[in-house]
Amino acid sequence: MELFTKYYMEWKGGKKSDNISYANIPRFYYRLPAEDEVLLQKLREESRAVFLQRKSRELLDNEELQNLWFLLDKHQTSPMIGEEAMINYENFLKVGEKAGPKCKQFFTAKIFAKLLHNDPYGRISIMQFFNYVMRKVWLHQTRIGLSLYDVAGQGYLRESDLENYILELIPTLPQLDGLEKSFYSFYVCTAVRKFFFFLDPLRTGKIKIQDILACSFLDDLLELRDEELSKESQETNWFSAPSALRVYGQYLNLDKDHNGMLSKEELSRYGTGTLTNIFLDRVFQECLTYDGEMDYKTYLDFVLALENRKEPAALQYIFKLLDIENKGHLNVFSLNYFFRAIQEQMKIHGQEPVSFQDVKDEIFDMVKPKDPYKISLQDLINSSQGDTVTSILIDLNGFWTYENREVLVASDNDSTADVDDT
Repeated sequence: MELFTKYYMEWKGGKKSDNISYANIPRFYYRLPAEDEVLLQKLREESRAVFLQRKSRELLDNEELQNLWFLLDKHQTSPMIGEEAMINYENFLKVGEKAGPKCKQFFTAKIFAKLLHNDPYGRISIMQFFNYVMRKVWLHQTRIGLSLYDVAGQGYLRESDLENYILELIPTLPQLDGLEKSFYSFYVCTAVRKFFFFLDPLRTGKIKIQDILACSFLDDLLELRDEELSKESQETNWFSAPSALRVYGQYLNLDKDHNGMLSKEELSRYGTGTLTNIFLDRVFQECLTYDGEMDYKTYLDFVLALENRKEPAALQYIFKLLDIENKGHLNVFSLNYFFRAIQEQMKIHGQEPVSFQDVKDEIFDMVKPKDPYKISLQDLINSSQGDTVTSILIDLNGFWTYENREVLVASDNDSTADVDDT
């Protein structure tokens, strides 16, 4: 009890501690300047700019990278594996000594061990090591480039920051040379939406620069620097000019009254035109609309969700629409509510409606939820069947594809066999 009283009084300030270090705790919090503190804001901006310039100077430039490649090639260790030049640890350290102080961080035992792959002589591939260095340099350059747009200086980009970054990037991407300047704002909106849809699931309005660097989206965007990018690659790349024009063209085609917005009736013609009315009702109930109509930004979220149904962010978007009771899970009532609309569409098309009980059992068998009576978002993601389940519930064409999957597989096999015979 005496010890308790002693420490309690010290904590309350009744008795000062004799430990002198308590009086010298270093400052660890610096508040951001307020909007009216113009001088402090300018000082912060200038100091950040100087810091980023210093970091940029620490990176290897093209001449230094060429010199590094020359040294690696000069110190390769025989024998070669096919056409692959190799280097052992001894020569690796020699190159590190000659390459200069900027390269020192790359010539460590840890990096050598990381790139070591079952070589009988204990060597690593020179090309793999050089690509590793190039990738690291590129990541640091890109991080510095993105940080220049980080107005708050907190390690994240707001939507307007990323818009400015992509807008200024457009002239450096040869694959976008054909874009009209009047389309730039729509292109930027289309590109930025993908980043925020997948990297900002909580809709905070900002993305960590680290997350941007860690995902593949920036690679896809910068792939447009390649002047000889194939047509197939452009078609599968969300950031390419054909892809952006396709998405925007679809939006314009749906907008029959040409008011720049989409009503529920206009959106119902999306894709194959087989999305159920109940699902579309939920889209307009949950998503941001203006006088009951959807703008281009909201439409982009809708497209990204439906075109990427295997992805957790897309499943989260659709799950929120399916969760009509807002309970965080789907029960038999939720599934029946949506599947009734599929049954009604089947009747309209002269098809015999499928029993809900059969479909419900198949959905639970596919997902295998932790709770046998309800399906959570995590259950859907873990099952790897989320795209199939959501298609069954919201899209007659998706349900038809699932219901006739065996017939479709058989016809695909027959087609393949016919090609082989010829």
